Amino acid sequence: MKKLAFFTLIIVFTLTSSCSDDTTDENQTDILSQQEKDDLLFLREEEKLARDVYLYSFDKYGEAIFNNIARSEQQHMNQLLTLINNYNLNDSASSERGVFNNQELQGLYNDLTTLSDLSLIDALTVGAIIEDLDISDIDEFEGRTNIADILNTYDKLKCGSRNHLRSYIGRLIVSGVDYVPQFISLDEFNEIINSQKESCN
Repeated sequence: MKKLAFFTLIIVFTLTSSCSDDTTDENQTDILSQQEKDDLLFLREEEKLARDVYLYSFDKYGEAIFNNIARSEQQHMNQLLTLINNYNLNDSASSERGVFNNQELQGLYNDLTTLSDLSLIDALTVGAIIEDLDISDIDEFEGRTNIADILNTYDKLKCGSRNHLRSYIGRLIVSGVDYVPQFISLDEFNEIINSQKESCN
């Protein structure tokens, strides 16, 4: 079951995994459990959600933070697409901004852009919410697969999300706004924001 959230909306994901080193390229898809396949496809759309929401906020407020992080989210989408192609999965992500195959993500996009419309502070808070959620999701996913290239990608995505969270929280702090983590623990949150920006390559 997938976990989504808009402040207090929470849906939980579960994943399992298996791996065989001698599987042929033609049968790469058979390496993954159905949950792992579903997760990669979902995460591709979740990164698209982040990109599309940030582009929406950039169009409205013209703040570079949104455009810069949206470009990073596009890179995350590309990294996931590489995995999807490597495992012979069918990418379900729409090429149209703001349109999602997953209806829960569609609803979340609608809610988050509505909130972002209210003010720049609300749009920055939405950014923190998205990165908070992404880190929490990937924390779960990492514990549910033992496939090296997937774990490597998850690690890079989570590193990027930590940097994005630092950026949004930094702007909120300057504006006198306190953000309370909705998904990751307070300890993990504090460890992230009290540490330096990371190199994720």
